[in-house]
Amino acid sequence: MRGSKWIPFAPIIATTLVLAWSATHAIVAKIGHAGAVLDDAYIHFQYARAIAEGHPLRYQAGEPISTGATSALWPVLLSPFYFVGFRDEAIVWAAWLLSFAALGLLAHEAVEMTKPLAGRAAAVGAGAMVLLFGGHLWCAASGMEVVPFAWVLVRAFRRAAEWSETKTAEERSSKKFWELAVLAWAAFLFRPEGGVATVVIMLVLSLFPRSHAERAKGSRAFEIVLCVRDAATAIALPVAFLLFLRLATGSAATSTASVKLLYGNPYYRGDAFVGAVAANMKVFFETLMQGQIWSAEFIPSGGLPFAVAGLAATVLCGHQSKKYFRAAFVIVIALEMLAPCFYVTFLWNRLRYLWPFATGWLIGLACLARVTGDALGSIRPSWRVATPILAGIFAGAFASKLGGAVDDVANSASGIDRQHVTLGRWAKDNLPAGARIGVNDTGAIAYFSDHPTFDVVGLTTPGEGKYWVAGSASRFEHYERLYATARDRLPKYFIVYPEWLACDAILGPELFEATVTDATILGGQSMRVYEASYALLGSAALPWSGDIPAGAATDEVDVADLESEAAHHYDLLGAHENEEIVTSSLTPDGRTVADGGRTNRVREKFTVTLKPGVTQKAVVRLASETQGHFVMLANGRELGSISLPGGGEWEEDGFEIPADVATSSTEIELQFSTPVTTYHYYFWST
Repeated sequence: MRGSKWIPFAPIIATTLVLAWSATHAIVAKIGHAGAVLDDAYIHFQYARAIAEGHPLRYQAGEPISTGATSALWPVLLSPFYFVGFRDEAIVWAAWLLSFAALGLLAHEAVEMTKPLAGRAAAVGAGAMVLLFGGHLWCAASGMEVVPFAWVLVRAFRRAAEWSETKTAEERSSKKFWELAVLAWAAFLFRPEGGVATVVIMLVLSLFPRSHAERAKGSRAFEIVLCVRDAATAIALPVAFLLFLRLATGSAATSTASVKLLYGNPYYRGDAFVGAVAANMKVFFETLMQGQIWSAEFIPSGGLPFAVAGLAATVLCGHQSKKYFRAAFVIVIALEMLAPCFYVTFLWNRLRYLWPFATGWLIGLACLARVTGDALGSIRPSWRVATPILAGIFAGAFASKLGGAVDDVANSASGIDRQHVTLGRWAKDNLPAGARIGVNDTGAIAYFSDHPTFDVVGLTTPGEGKYWVAGSASRFEHYERLYATARDRLPKYFIVYPEWLACDAILGPELFEATVTDATILGGQSMRVYEASYALLGSAALPWSGDIPAGAATDEVDVADLESEAAHHYDLLGAHENEEIVTSSLTPDGRTVADGGRTNRVREKFTVTLKPGVTQKAVVRLASETQGHFVMLANGRELGSISLPGGGEWEEDGFEIPADVATSSTEIELQFSTPVTTYHYYFWST
């Protein structure tokens, strides 16, 4: 009967429509129109607009190429909607359409991935769990790429499994090959983590050659060449994309990866890196997988034993069904959820970095239901009914969380609308056209204001990420350099959480604020608009404790200035995050001076260039909370001890470097008896 082929899909379609209506209706009822649940969604919308307007990868026309979206492909998919008229908030409807369609398709993929492993009853349970998992619903409503990426990822692994399970090369058609190739490309372009699927597809194509008409005419060596060609096709586009990024931006890594990964963070090296990853994994297993705190909204309490047992059951189902690759791929999907443990933190945005990989764990639960049913069935055959019952219980446990997820979706969208969107619209109406705005959340403000932005976090403004990662003082020192060399790059206004920026010295009069107290998705309760004020930039260029004679200056180390530190081989010596500070205070002669520094320093070590054979004067600007002293060494020779009065006020202390110690490369070391904050070092010849 015509249309009967859609009957098996009716439960998935109907459930998906109900979920989509519940989430979108809750948002529209709450704020009166469509709205994204995350500010980051508007970053994708802004890049989609850029594509539609003809300047792809440029956050605003005329700006440098940037890679601030977590997904390269998601803005591409949204751009046709913007082009044909889905502007302003209407673009959210396009994101919802694609995301909820992907949710239904993801449920179908879970069914098809599970069925050969664990049978139909378990497969239906897997599909139900995918649909009823609140993390999927929340992310589908967010406007982000999470659920479409999850669908592409699972389909890529399913098709790779089917390719490996096909008995003869003749059944591996060109049509199936090209679908695999496109999935390999799409998985990577959706998110860098999708590169795992790309590599898996490449390996599968290498191990299981497709049918080639020309193979019959060639040698074994020629057949190997064809396999290599097929495998290379799977990674060709990702490699080309990485090369393009390298040429266009100077880095193959996206700016989001540079900002968020532990690997690129200067405070996580060696043991600190290992410790941070271990701490994240501890949180992952002991808190999130147990349905506690951040994950309580989506995961039933005490879920870890079931999740781990599910992976073990997947291995058993793979062995029993002889679907070894399929079982392995399910486990790979699940374990990819550990990738965000290599982020500085993965607790942002309702754990959206984890949920693309939830399907692997949910299939594991379905396999656990099958193994349990088989075990009970071996005692009494009728007890095999435990499989659908247990799968239904798992699905019901997730469904019990859906009401809270829907409420949170609406509240989060309302918070974003009342704060970020409101500020973006206010800026459009009240700030001079073309005025650059400094932001720490760059999505909605850029999208709605039509103003160029300066992203202090560095997602959409190239080159700023390393200063954000380093800390507030490094940002301040960087702005000093920009003010001296490229003043037009700095913003005229800031719309920020001031506590995030932590650089009050560059914030002028407050013009407006948007305060929201009831939305936990926001970075703070109050986001404020300020005029920029750069009067204090450069105010700490000279010591206040004594004039440096003209032409006598030999070197200067500006602590927390990343360029100055690099030039002087400044050793962080185990410095941690959040140990930077920008201090603005009066000098003894009544001038206001602002300088950036590093706190909790008990030792300093760096190299300076001095005039060999000439006595040098040195001054250090520092502050100590408690009384103590410090010893200064130059090229290993102790030069004496200086007392620290404590009290927290900054001071300048001077000492001399004898002529017989000064060299063109002098290693300076300071040893403190109490933790201090260091700001600046000045050196000149006497």
